Amino acid sequence: MSRKPELRGRAARLARLFPPPSGSGRSGSGQAARTPFVLLVVLLLGGGLIGLLVLNSALSEGSFKLDDLQKETKSLTDQEQALQRDIDAYSAPDALQRRARELGMVPGGDPAFLAPDGTVKGVPGAAAEQPAAQVVRPPEAMPVTTASPTPTAAPTPTAVPTPAVTPSTEPSSATPTPGR
Repeated sequence: MSRKPELRGRAARLARLFPPPSGSGRSGSGQAARTPFVLLVVLLLGGGLIGLLVLNSALSEGSFKLDDLQKETKSLTDQEQALQRDIDAYSAPDALQRRARELGMVPGGDPAFLAPDGTVKGVPGAAAEQPAAQVVRPPEAMPVTTASPTPTAAPTPTAVPTPAVTPSTEPSSATPTPGR
């Protein structure tokens, strides 16, 4: 076993100023030196474990939010597709024709076109009138009636007069144009 060396001279005088360690030799001073190191290691390990716990909690919270957002996205996608189906159903030609007839519209006649020089191309035709029994008015166009014992007849639609235009098959410079 190692023996503590004898101090001489100045070193001996300095050694007398400090009290001798309690207990046996080195074990007291070793214990005192190890305490801060052990506390540092325990604090680092505890801090690391708390950090991992916080990180794990944040990740699981993010996972729950992601799951909720995915469910909401799926719901909104389904709603968008249902609305698109509704739009497609309302835009179908037969649905448009039915709705137009409900509003009292009739198919137009043959169209006529105006050329840039003012000549008319094509023969315009009037729209065919619809029988009064088939005319369906929207609720806002219906007359307000009070309670009366005599039934009133629904007004019949009137045709809008179209101006008489002479057909022209060739553009002619002799045709007068209005406003010149």
